[in-house]
Amino acid sequence: MFPHMPHPTHPPRPRLPAFHPVPVRTRADGWTPLRQAEFIGVLAETGSVSAAAAFVGMARETAYRLRRRADAAEFARAWDVALVVAGVMPASFPERTACSRKVTPRPSWRQVVDGLWRPVMRRGRYVGSVRKADNSALLGYLAQLDRAFRAERKALRREQRSQAETRPSASTPGARR
Repeated sequence: MFPHMPHPTHPPRPRLPAFHPVPVRTRADGWTPLRQAEFIGVLAETGSVSAAAAFVGMARETAYRLRRRADAAEFARAWDVALVVAGVMPASFPERTACSRKVTPRPSWRQVVDGLWRPVMRRGRYVGSVRKADNSALLGYLAQLDRAFRAERKALRREQRSQAETRPSASTPGARR
């Protein structure tokens, strides 16, 4: 008998990542966080940018414009993974486009408010999007505010001390009362 030979397995397709939506001006007909998450979910299902944009009621060109924005790194990464999930791109594609920067950017208020969005797939079909509070962004933002408050308080104390030193005191000779 032949020894048991394992069946070749394919690496599992990546799961759609949770991402911070691109911060855009709030408009009813614009790229809301939910629209961005739905776009990524339908893109993972169909592999078509045109179909995904049509599903969310937006133009294909505006989707590409949104992806090119400087603050859209997480959205672009989710887009790339969606194309891998759809089978349009090879599985090694997201690793080539991953950001090699190890520095975590400071959280913005938009990240705290919008939270993380993750499209949900079931059996290869987009079924909805889940919004999750981003507690780490909230804690980072609070730490940022705390540092700014402490720096401002330190500067105020320094200014008060310098004013007290330049003001003539009552014990110095020649001081007026």
